[in-house]
Amino acid sequence: MTVALDKTAPLAGARRLSRRMVVAAILVVWLVLFAVFRGRQTLTLAAADLTGLHRWFNDVNDTIGANRNTNPLFLYFFNEIRLVIDNLVTFVQHLISQPTGARPVPQIGWLGVVGLAGYVSWAVANWRVALLAVAGFAFFGLQGLWQESMDTLSLTVSAVLVALLFALPLGVWAGLSDRFNRIVTPLLDFMQTMPTFVYLAPLTLFFLIGPASATIATLIYAAPPAIRITAHAIRSVPESTVEAADSLGATRRQTLLKVLLPMSRRTVVMGVNQTIMAALAMVTIAALIDAPGLGKTVVQALQSLDVGTAFNAGLAIVVMAIVLDRVTTAASGREEAARRSGSRFLTWRRPLLAVGAVGTAILVYLSHTYVWAAEFPGDGGTGSSIASAADTATTWAQDHLSGITNTARDIITNGLLNPFQSLLTDSPWWLVGAALVALGAVLGGRFAAVTAAVCVGLLVGTGVWSDSMTTLASTVVATVLVMVLGVVFGVWMGRSVLVDRVLRPTLDAAQVMPPFVYLVPFLALFGATRFTAIVAAVVYAAPVAMKIIADGVRAVPETTVEAATSAGCNTWQIITKVQLPMSRSALTLATNQGLIYVLSMVVVGGLVGAGALGYDVVAGFSQGELYGKGLAAGLAIVLLGVMFDRITQAAARRTGA
Repeated sequence: MTVALDKTAPLAGARRLSRRMVVAAILVVWLVLFAVFRGRQTLTLAAADLTGLHRWFNDVNDTIGANRNTNPLFLYFFNEIRLVIDNLVTFVQHLISQPTGARPVPQIGWLGVVGLAGYVSWAVANWRVALLAVAGFAFFGLQGLWQESMDTLSLTVSAVLVALLFALPLGVWAGLSDRFNRIVTPLLDFMQTMPTFVYLAPLTLFFLIGPASATIATLIYAAPPAIRITAHAIRSVPESTVEAADSLGATRRQTLLKVLLPMSRRTVVMGVNQTIMAALAMVTIAALIDAPGLGKTVVQALQSLDVGTAFNAGLAIVVMAIVLDRVTTAASGREEAARRSGSRFLTWRRPLLAVGAVGTAILVYLSHTYVWAAEFPGDGGTGSSIASAADTATTWAQDHLSGITNTARDIITNGLLNPFQSLLTDSPWWLVGAALVALGAVLGGRFAAVTAAVCVGLLVGTGVWSDSMTTLASTVVATVLVMVLGVVFGVWMGRSVLVDRVLRPTLDAAQVMPPFVYLVPFLALFGATRFTAIVAAVVYAAPVAMKIIADGVRAVPETTVEAATSAGCNTWQIITKVQLPMSRSALTLATNQGLIYVLSMVVVGGLVGAGALGYDVVAGFSQGELYGKGLAAGLAIVLLGVMFDRITQAAARRTGA
């Protein structure tokens, strides 16, 4: 075995060295040609200028608007879908958040909603989670954001219900059928690659701006995790168990209902958890298309640079995300806890659940009948205090930390971002395209190069090439910073169980928070600049990179590390010569996920001065004449995401091989 390793190691090293040399050569040639052709054929487009494609999109939008109530496709398909979703959302809103008819309050007031939240959490999870849910929901009222929180919950619940109605059967089908799984997997990959922003513009074209479009966008965005995880759960059931059921004469339907679904229940509930988290993140972003709730409060506060109000609403979003995550996560493990507790668990739990159901029904009745139980008491003084404290902290940070923050901003902006952005935006478009295709070929192979070539051609066609390159520059710089943090903390976590136990819960909690929330504190520190979006993107994407790298480092065999130690290697040598090289596939996967997360966040940063494609999309929603340009910018975001994803995934496969 040692001899074989000695023979292959130089060859592998030579391949890696030659690939690095080719990449270096591509960059050198690019820099030389950049110096020669700088400023030529850059396809720059002013903010108010439109291309033929943009005007065509505008014409399509106008035509659809003019014929929405006469075209059969809209009359009997799109309008009907919108009507059904709108009725569902309206029903849920009237139930818990909005006044109904002559009633000045919803059908179920705050006391009933808090009681229901506590009871459902206790029924599906445990009493600790129930207390968390009760405290979280009561906190919304204390913040003065009860109705906004219930609007957000209404849209989330509506979207999740419809998403699961389609996603769970499709997931079961994908788990049972190899052919359908092969068909649906690329589509799911594509949908999960697209940033949240991208779903909004095309859907408003067919379903108009409003809660219905927001819910439809949310359910489309939230469905893929449930489909993928359900299919994985079905396929993970041991073959021996299925064969045993077949040998006992079970039909296909009986095997599904009595074996596959019960044995995959825990994993399916995890899929539901991911769907809920994705829905909540999308509902907050959907405030850009007039979705009610906490997201609208955050958007309005960000646009007016009101950090205190944005922080208060962002905190409510975080609390809701934590409550929903804890409830569904605990629900996935409740069956195992009940099994460990034995029959005594069910003996005392069932009567208590019955008593709890009666108590909850009483609370619902009171909240339906009496105003004091329907309208949350108080004037939201806690929220005012939180907003005031956030404003005070912002002022203090701007007065006392401006030297540090400005220095960090200038170093990153002038040392990394500006030079790289200049290279991308001032190079001829054909030079950048050729460099991207060549890098795709070297890193990912022929298929990645073809994908890059197609994406580059389509990016030119969108008419927003310069803005795409600006977004690309911010994304690459942020991804580099993400990988630096990912390697440092990922290696630390992978080598230390204690560090992993301390950091992982924080990283898990960070991944629960919707993207909007990350903008608020950095807006306070750095103001409305593109650097704010980059820092928020780094903080948003770093947790997933750290966890992937930590798992990769931990997967390196102990025997290999012990052999290196016995050979006299120090800690630095073990990390750089053994653990990181043997974790190359994890590093590449972390880069892939980091790029996708960063791209999503950099685009959202268009709300706080990041400009480029994010600004184009936001402007398209608010200014009718720029709708076509916003739609083209959304398409450009998709193309960047697909190009990043295909190249890095192909590189990961080549590295793993």
